[in-house]
Amino acid sequence: MATLSVKPSQRYQLSDWRTNSYLLSTNAERQRDASHQIRQEARILRNETNNQTVWDEHDNRVRLAERIDTVNRWKEMLDKCLTNLDAEIDTLTQAGSPGRMKESAEENLQAKNLPLDVAIECLTLRESRRDIDVVKDPVEEELLKEVEVIEATKKALQQKTTQAFQQLCLLQEVRQQLNSDHRDKMETLDIDRGCLSLNLTSPNISLKVNPTRIPKDSTTLQQWDDFSRFNKDHAEAEIKAAIELREAIALTIAQTNNELEAQRVATEFAFRKRLREMESVYSELKWQEKNTLEEIAELQADIRRLEDDLRRKMMNLKLAHTRLEARNFRSNVELCRDQPQDGLIDEVHQLEATISALKQKLAQTQDALDALFKHLARLQADIACKANSMLLDTKCMDARRKLTMPAEKYVPQVDTFTRTTNRVLSPLKTCQLELA
Repeated sequence: MATLSVKPSQRYQLSDWRTNSYLLSTNAERQRDASHQIRQEARILRNETNNQTVWDEHDNRVRLAERIDTVNRWKEMLDKCLTNLDAEIDTLTQAGSPGRMKESAEENLQAKNLPLDVAIECLTLRESRRDIDVVKDPVEEELLKEVEVIEATKKALQQKTTQAFQQLCLLQEVRQQLNSDHRDKMETLDIDRGCLSLNLTSPNISLKVNPTRIPKDSTTLQQWDDFSRFNKDHAEAEIKAAIELREAIALTIAQTNNELEAQRVATEFAFRKRLREMESVYSELKWQEKNTLEEIAELQADIRRLEDDLRRKMMNLKLAHTRLEARNFRSNVELCRDQPQDGLIDEVHQLEATISALKQKLAQTQDALDALFKHLARLQADIACKANSMLLDTKCMDARRKLTMPAEKYVPQVDTFTRTTNRVLSPLKTCQLELA
């Protein structure tokens, strides 16, 4: 007999089925109403934002154009200031008193440059002294005094011309500031004009990372205006000061050759005295070096003799050890403490004491040799320092010959750079050059 097969699943009521259909239909209508509302709001938003975007872009284009006009006006003012500034710099450079007063003052002022250069060259050369030779000696004091004397002689000549040079430096500084401001405004104009030329179809527009950030070191509009106005006012003030200075320039010529000549003689006397003192010390050090080298040679010979004696004593000790060890193999009653045994033992003890004393003395001798070598190194280092110092002072004396002879006749006797000499030197100075 056949049976009815029923699918094992949940069975819904007819009311549930009708409710489900009603809900689906109702929800569809509600979703369409909501979608229609959103579409209407989106259209309103698009219309509003499109208008706002167009006006914002228009306003910013107007602001950019106005900003370009403002920056351009400042650039033109800076152009005019730069033109006036360049003209004043040229005028101040060529300005002079009536007649040849300014030329005469400048010639005398220029003549003081040679002794000043020589004094500074001597001081610079003597800065190459080494170790203990870097002393504040009478030569250095006279050189420093010579520099002070030369500066004092130049002060009267420079009083007015220095003011002109200082004013020229101020004008150059202002010109540099104006040039910098002018370059910045040119770059700004290029950037703003490029921004003004951009539109929605420009190929090089793109989204940037955080474009609304405030860059570091940004300034306010008032600070920008104050800075530009300060540069302009500063330039005009310096131009006015330069005009007043040109009208007030007066030169005074002062003759101080006697004072400068007296100081030159005193400085060269100190050089000669110092050279004689260093030559004396150099000779003493060379004599000490010679004696030290001789003592080192004798000490090294004694060390070799001590080492030879030590080797011989070691051979004697080996011989005694070998004899004692061999006699230990005697048989039975023959293994007795006889006189040869005692003699060999005494010999071993004596040799060990002798070897110990020799080693101790050898160590002391080597310590003495090391001390001699160390002191010899100090002697040779000091000799090299003295030779270097004498060579430097000789170069200084040679450089000072320029003060007493015409430039066309001056021939250096010692080359400052290659340390070669153009004259025959004494054996002592030859040794100095070799050590240097």
